[in-house]
This record gives sequence, C-alpha cells and structure tokens, in this order.
Amino acid sequence: MNLENCPVCGRLFVYSPFRDICPSCHEEEERQFQTVVQFLRRRENRLATMEQIVDATGVPETLLVKFIKSGRLTLAQLPNLGYPCDRCGKLIREGRMCPDCSKDLQGQLEMAKKEEEQKKKQVFRTYYTDKERNGR
Repeated sequence: MNLENCPVCGRLFVYSPFRDICPSCHEEEERQFQTVVQFLRRRENRLATMEQIVDATGVPETLLVKFIKSGRLTLAQLPNLGYPCDRCGKLIREGRMCPDCSKDLQGQLEMAKKEEEQKKKQVFRTYYTDKERNGR
C-alpha cells in the first residue's frame, strides 16, 4: 500500500496505478469529463478547437489533454483537436512527438550509434622495442 499526496489538492491518498489522484479530485475530474462529453455530443461542437472547448466548458486544457492521451476522448470524430508534441509543442493527433521531432530524434540516435561504432573500431596500438619487451 503506497500513500502519496494528490498532485491536484495535496491530500494524502492510497496510490493506485489506475488512479493517480485522490478520490475527491477523481470525482471532480469525472464531472468535468462529463461536461466535455455533453458539449461534444452536439454535432456542431465536434469541430471545436481546444480553446473553444476550454472557453465553453471551463475545463482546463491540461485536463483535456489528459483525457485525449488516456484515450477517453478519441480524436477520430474531432478533427480540430490535438495535443502538444512533447518536444516542440506543435499540435499532434497521435503519439508523443510530431513527425519533424521524431525524424530529428531518429537522426540524432543514428549519429550517436555511428559515433559509438567508430570508437569501437579504433584500436590503440602500443609498440614496444625489444629492450622494453624483455624487461631490460
């Protein structure tokens, strides 16, 4: 049993891998989720942007991003919604990074791998004279 402080309100609660906040904050989060779902059920609201949803519902953007990343809000029917790339902040609809950052990171990894291989190929040779080898 792990006791932790709720990152939202600071209260002590029993941590669970399925719930990272205390029960009362979880209830509030669920209430806010239902507010967002009710807003998005109307067909005309499905084209709303993140900012428009925040303005209309009062639900913070960070919580909307949490709902999207956890899969509770699916973006398939919400074409104007996205969440920020972990690296540059550009809006994306899947994964953790935008294609540009992902490509850049992959390139950096490949370059680091090549550098490591080059280091392994370098063989430092030491030459001894006959006197040094025979201990004279």
